[in-house]
Parts: sequence; C-alpha cells; structure tokens
Amino acid sequence: MITILVIIGLLIVVYFLFTSFYPSFGGDVSKERKITYQKSQQYKDGKFNNTLPVPKDLSFSETLSLAYKFFTTKVPNGRPNKDIKAHKIDSASVANYNKDTRLIWYGHSSFLLQIDKKNILLDPMLGKVAAPHPLLGGNRFNKDFPLPLEKLTHIDAVLFSHDHYDHLDYETILKIKDKTKHFYVPLGVGAHLEAWGVPTNKITELDWWQDITLESLTFVCTPAQHFSGRKLNNNQSTLWSSWVIQSKEDNIYFSGDSGYAPHFKEIGEKYGPFDIALMECGQYNQMWADIHMTPEETAQAGLDVKAKKIMPIHWAGFKLALHDWTDPITRVKAKANELNLEVITPEIGEEILVKNNSNTYLDWWTKF
Repeated sequence: MITILVIIGLLIVVYFLFTSFYPSFGGDVSKERKITYQKSQQYKDGKFNNTLPVPKDLSFSETLSLAYKFFTTKVPNGRPNKDIKAHKIDSASVANYNKDTRLIWYGHSSFLLQIDKKNILLDPMLGKVAAPHPLLGGNRFNKDFPLPLEKLTHIDAVLFSHDHYDHLDYETILKIKDKTKHFYVPLGVGAHLEAWGVPTNKITELDWWQDITLESLTFVCTPAQHFSGRKLNNNQSTLWSSWVIQSKEDNIYFSGDSGYAPHFKEIGEKYGPFDIALMECGQYNQMWADIHMTPEETAQAGLDVKAKKIMPIHWAGFKLALHDWTDPITRVKAKANELNLEVITPEIGEEILVKNNSNTYLDWWTKF
C-alpha cells in the first residue's frame, strides 16, 4: 500500500511539473481576468458555462473508463489507409489574390480565408498531433499542407473558436505570431497566446454576441455548445464560440465545435442567411453527444443557420472518436440530400469560392 501511494504521489508531482513548465499547455487565466469575466452571462461560479446544463461532469472512474475505452477499442477503417495528399497552392497566387472571396481547407477545422484583400486564418492547427506532446496523440491524416505557413507572407487576422489541442496549437502559434496583425478569440483564450509571446495589444477577446470590425469586415463571436481546457485543473476557464464573418458581399458562418442546440436557429435568425456554413461534423459519440453533433444533426444545424450550402469540417484530420473516418461525410451527405440542403466536399487545398453555385466536388475520400 505504501508503495502504491508513493507511485501515485510521484505521478501527481510529475503531472504538475509537466503542465507547469511544458509550454504547449498554455497560460492560466489570472484573478484579475476572472473578475472582468463576471460580467459575462456565461461565467458563473468561477467558470464558463453553456446555456443548457451541459456537458455532464464525469466522475474520476467515468473518466478513466472513457479513456480506457478510447485507447483500447479497435476501430475498423478508423484512419485512411494512406496519407491524404493536399492540393498545393502557389505562394505568389496567395500573396497577389484579388478575386472573389475564397477558402482553402487545411484539414480538420483549419482554413485560410481570403476576403476583401485580406488573409484570415480560422482555427489554424497544423501540428502533428492533437495533444500537448507528440507521444500523447495519433498523427494527423495529412503530412503536407496546401501552403506551408512559412510561405504565407502576412496574416491580417486569426480567429480561434476555443482552446482545445485540435484547434489551438503551440507550434503553429510560434510560426504565425510575428506575421499576424491581430488575433480574435473568445474570453480567456488570450491567456494562452500571451504565454506564447503574443503581445496583449494584438489580442481581442470577445463574449458571445459581441462584434468587432476590421476595416470592411465584421466578426461576430457567436454561441456554441461545447467546453474548454488544456489540462485537468483549468477546464471551463476559457470560453468557446462559433464565428460570423461578414463583408459587404459575403456572409460566412464557422461553427467551431458544438453539440446540437437552439443557438443555431438564433444565429440564423440574427445573421443569416449565410453563403456558406463551415459545420462541425466528426469526432462524435453517444457518450459525448451534448458537445459534438452527429452528421444528421450537422445537416439540420445547416438548415437552422439558414445556410445556402454547408461544408462539413472537423473530420479527415485526426482520429478523436471511435467511428469510421468516412462515416461523417457519408452520413451528412445522405441527411442533407433528404433535407434538400447542398453539401460541398472539397479536397484539402482545393479552392472553395464562397459565391460559387456549382458543386463539382468528387467523393475523394474513397481513394483512401
């Protein structure tokens, strides 16, 4: 018994040393910041909350059981049978782009958005694993990217939806922080960026329903039903969100991560219709149904926000659930067809013109 207690004690010490000094865990929200967050309707009892009483707080035994099931369950076709190849784009064509608004998918939930002569990144996560250390996660499905961030000469804005590892990545921030003019994040997420060397004056934190302008563009921080945290002792310390991105000509919705809930209809009523909605579709399971949508719910959410077309995201990047890696795209297409909702399925790196009404994308995932 003494030996077991000593081992447990050592593990606890190692954990706190690891999370305190390894930089990828990010920063901690200060007491001063917490005081200002009390003005937010989402901030109660020292943490951020969803409008509905979710997610359910798991007990220690439930957490261990969930972790054991995830790491021991063999999933048939859980990963592509080979590396997903990305379409390459020329750095000069990006630097000199001055045409209709377009998106370039980097896989999972990451995008380059070129709009009104500006380069904007959405949840740029180009790390190898969605974890604080390479040994703690499986490799992403695509090794290469449409255009390495090193070749992206300038970034006007970066928008983050929340602080989870598959959306906010330490190594990626190091690559972009000096060439990015400004970061826009939900409340609290700025603490991580500051810990990684981003100046405070280059960060704007927003609460749900707050908006801000960047010259001709408007960014609106809108609700999502999810959660946050990068280590065991800072869960719910930062807010999560979706985003509305508007120009004079275009209206774009980026869902971030979210379970299906009434906020989609509310966003649609306030800011729709959208030319395109980038909708979370993947990494779902009945055990966490309140924080990630099933593909059928993704399609319905697309209707709720009044999207003219949707693009499923949050799939084809990492194995973070127990489903077949093509299950999300197969099911969402079937449900969207039933609902008479257009779904586009570009390959990683393939140009997506926001106002393009033709859908010529192929079922590319069948090659992998």
